[in-house]
Parts: sequence; C-alpha cells; structure tokens
Amino acid sequence: MSSPRLIVIVPRVAPLMDGVGDYALALARGLRAEFNIDSSFVVTDPAWKGSQVDGFAVHRLPGHTADELFEALRQERAGTVLLHYEGYAYAKRGCPNWLVEALERWHEANERLLLTVFHELYASGPPWTSSFWLSHHQRSLVTRLARLSGQNFTSLALYARRLEQMGNSANGIAVFSSIGEPLQTPLPLTSRRRRMVVFGTGGRRLQVYERSSESLIRICRELDIEEIWDIGRESDSHPVPNMGVPVITCGQMSGPAVREILLDSIAGVIDYPADMLAKSTIFAAYCAHRMMPLVAGYGSADDSDGLVLGAQYQLVDDLRELDLSSAQRIADNAFDWYQTHRLAVHTQRLAAHLETVTPEAREVLVHA
Repeated sequence: MSSPRLIVIVPRVAPLMDGVGDYALALARGLRAEFNIDSSFVVTDPAWKGSQVDGFAVHRLPGHTADELFEALRQERAGTVLLHYEGYAYAKRGCPNWLVEALERWHEANERLLLTVFHELYASGPPWTSSFWLSHHQRSLVTRLARLSGQNFTSLALYARRLEQMGNSANGIAVFSSIGEPLQTPLPLTSRRRRMVVFGTGGRRLQVYERSSESLIRICRELDIEEIWDIGRESDSHPVPNMGVPVITCGQMSGPAVREILLDSIAGVIDYPADMLAKSTIFAAYCAHRMMPLVAGYGSADDSDGLVLGAQYQLVDDLRELDLSSAQRIADNAFDWYQTHRLAVHTQRLAAHLETVTPEAREVLVHA
C-alpha cells in the first residue's frame, strides 16, 4: 500500500468534540473527494481511541514528547505534513515546545514540506495572568513554526498581519462550515419555520441567555419566532430563563441533522467576539445556510475579513428595529460572503501547495 499523500497533525478528532479537529476532518474529506488526495491523522490527545475515522488512518501519540511525534512521522514516511496549530490544544500553558522541536527535527532530517494552519497565534492579558507572562514564549514558538512552514494559512486577516509583522507571509481566509454545506441554494426566510437556533458549547450557550435574554425576547417578538432550538452537548446543559417561547433542548446532533434544522430556521445566535467571527465555524454555518447571524458578543468585525456590522451580521444587544425583510437582507449578505471561502475554496488553495500536485494543475488551482 502506498503511503498517504498528506499527514495531518491535530490535537483530537471525532468522536471527541473539538472545533479544530472537525475543521481538519472536513478539509480532509474535501481533499479526498475533489482531488483524490488521501490523508492520515496524527492525533496528540492520548484519550482518543481507535485506529481510523471516516476511512482515514489515525496514529495516536501515547504522550506529548518530541521523540514520540518524530517517530510517528518517521513511521508514516511522511511526505507533506499539515499542522493545525492552536497552542493551548497541544499544551496546558499554550507552549507546545515538544511539537515545534519534533517538527524542526523532522524537517531537518527529511527536508519535506510543512504546511501550517494557524487557528490561534499567541495569548495576551493583564500582568496578573499566565497568558501575559507566557505571551513572548508563545509568540516565539509561532515564529519558529511559521518560518519552518512552506506555506502558512490563517482564518483572520488580523492573524495574517501579525504573521507578516513577525517576518512571515500567510494566506488569510475565513473558516468554512465544519458541519457541512447545503447542496442547493437555501430557501428564503419567508418559506421557513419561525425558529431561532442557539448553537455552540454549553458555556457559550449559557452566555447567550445570561447576557442577552431580554434582547432575544424582543427579537423573537419582532420576527414572530415561535420556538428556540438549543443545540449542543447534553452534558453542557444549563438552566434557560423564560424566553416567552418554548426552548427545545436538542443535545449533541450529527452534522446532517444540524444542517436540516438550520435550513428551516430564520436566525442563529452565537456568543463570540465580533472581531473574531471569521474564525468561528458556527458563524460560518449560519452564513452557509442563509440565516440571519445574531452575535451576543461585543466589538465589531475587522473590515479586512469582509464583515460589516448591519450588513452580514447584527449584534443582539444593538438592534434598533427588525423585521423579516431586514433579516432577509442580512441573511443574503451573509450567504454571499460565505461563498468566497466555502470548503471548495479551501481545498483548492491547499491542494495548490501540495508537492503531489503537478505544475500544470497547480497553475490552474492558484488562479482559480
């Protein structure tokens, strides 16, 4: 059997809950379906069980050491390695020295291609937090990885600018919907059930209700919302205040099941900083399914990400007037914005940088 064309390093993957892992798995599926590029995974979480996921082989590291990762890459006869990087996913304090050391050793020994998707860069905070004291070291690790990589990708224009300031170029592109995308153009809001969705982790869903319940009650009234569907792990269940309409607790659901709900809902609510929206797969899912994204967060998005308050999204607590017509306008703008970074766009950009792609195909992909 020939060795995989692409080795993907992730902290964890399904069935364990992980946004980075879901993103990586969806990308691998896209590369396999569109370009016949096979992948295998190196999972660094010792809690993961199994030997494959969705037909992709998985090598689980028994621990977090440079020797173990170096040996895993050697055993896989790794050609191109794709690293999905988020410091805190690989080390408790966000400083995965072992990871960077192993990749430097592997690259020096093999001189093969490393591609890195930076889902996060480095933390910051006030002097009484560990993130303040570790920020410099986290930034140093990011710099080493970026310089080691043949190509860097990131989800925010802000991150791309920071990498450039650190002397490294990067391709910035907002994330896609990791639960999948509609096969056909979604119906207009007038043809859907009067339903609102709250989707995410337990903590973020709780924040939605605690921070913005009064505003959501008003929005439900103005849009004639008849029910709210709360989607997320049941282990993350939380008390929900009286919202004036029934709140249906759905628990954790499969991607296809969530897509079916989103396609028949008017609005989706997410608790997230507005300036980070381009890196949220849940926000991307709302946009992909032509819903009105409502953000129970703060701030405003970076114009460089193509998101404008009042155009592609609204802040839950900053709405003056709302009706179905204005909701449709926002939903349409969000859907149009999503088309520039749907899954097919990501797979094209990544495939263009793989060593296994012929020069002729690469020329076509780069200019697609």
